[in-house]
Amino acid sequence: MIDGLTLWTVILSLGVLSYGLRFGFLGLVGSRPLPGWLIRHLRYTAVAILPALVAPIVVYGGPDGPYDPVRIAAGAITLAVGYATKNLFAGFGAGAAALLGLGWLLA
Repeated sequence: MIDGLTLWTVILSLGVLSYGLRFGFLGLVGSRPLPGWLIRHLRYTAVAILPALVAPIVVYGGPDGPYDPVRIAAGAITLAVGYATKNLFAGFGAGAAALLGLGWLLA
């Protein structure tokens, strides 16, 4: 167990650093227009973050081990449907249906 002083020091330090990062971007830049190259790069932030959050679960698997064929197949189906339809919700729905359906079939 961590002692209280260390815990609160870490919590407050992370809060101050997080606020500093946000203030640096929003407070200092404020209402000034951003350059075009930065706007183009910021459009792809969500596209880059979502796969980074999902990929470890798909590749690593879950409690059954590092390679869960149901998760890998559902990830591949999600990618294929999303790429073919260019629709985020269609990809999510197909992936969820594949995960549930394949999990039920192979269980």
